[in-house]
Amino acid sequence: MFNSVLLFGISGGEIVLVMILALLFFGSKAIPDIAKTLGKGMREFKKATNEIKREINDHSSGLKDDINDISTTIKKDTDQIKNGINDQLKD
Repeated sequence: MFNSVLLFGISGGEIVLVMILALLFFGSKAIPDIAKTLGKGMREFKKATNEIKREINDHSSGLKDDINDISTTIKKDTDQIKNGINDQLKD
């Protein structure tokens, strides 16, 4: 069913072609340095992404608590109003 394994929408043949072109353009000695630099960049990007996610979660947790408090207060007040109306109707 699948002719080749896809990685980010790139087939195996395309990956080989890119690797051959990289060898031709940069040479075999520069490839490890390029890979190391690319790895560092990806690591920094992932670190920054995780930091942003952590800050969003930290700030949104307080907001969630506030929303839960307001929701509880509203539910309590509506229950009191319902009970008051039911008591008035019983009399």
